[in-house]
Amino acid sequence: MTGRIIETLADVEEGAAFLARLCPRMADAYDSTRPLPLRRRPDGFGELLNAIVSQQVSVASASAIWGRVEAAGLNDPQGVRDASEESMRALGLSRQKIRYARALAVADIDYEALRHAPDEDVIRTLVEVPGIGRWTAEIYAMFSLGRADVFAPGDLALQEAARLLYGLPARPTERALRARAEAWQPWRSVAARILWAYYRVAKQREGIR
Repeated sequence: MTGRIIETLADVEEGAAFLARLCPRMADAYDSTRPLPLRRRPDGFGELLNAIVSQQVSVASASAIWGRVEAAGLNDPQGVRDASEESMRALGLSRQKIRYARALAVADIDYEALRHAPDEDVIRTLVEVPGIGRWTAEIYAMFSLGRADVFAPGDLALQEAARLLYGLPARPTERALRARAEAWQPWRSVAARILWAYYRVAKQREGIR
């Protein structure tokens, strides 16, 4: 069972209304950030490669590098397999990310099957590929597969947003934020959208692409 799938803005609004009823601070964050974005993306190889490109760089840098990757035709497995390391380095990819991109290009991922797999099965399948950690797998499940109850507690922007929203003395650890997010079921993906939007308002910068 895949659970609820977020397809439209109405789904996001339903989840946000649930969270606002559940938690006054979530209600305040939602009021200050609405309307929330849908953030649905295509699924497949290109989106996972995009996520790898985005790791550990700013939103602006990730967007610029990805634009060059797309323009070079490296957003499909064959393009990555055919490209030289020099040409990929010229696009702004580190040696480590080149290795990850090539690992993804030769991985035998059944993207169609992932659409129907349970959340944890999706994450388990993806993290088997070098360069795809749990954060990347969770982001893919949230945005490319539309899973309504997936969260990414390792995300620094989510941690900082939670610190600000809940008046915490320090940024929560991944483990602590995962535990806090249990209360936001079955709409943890919408809780993430609220927190990212709150981070943008509070910090005047984007927390995620």
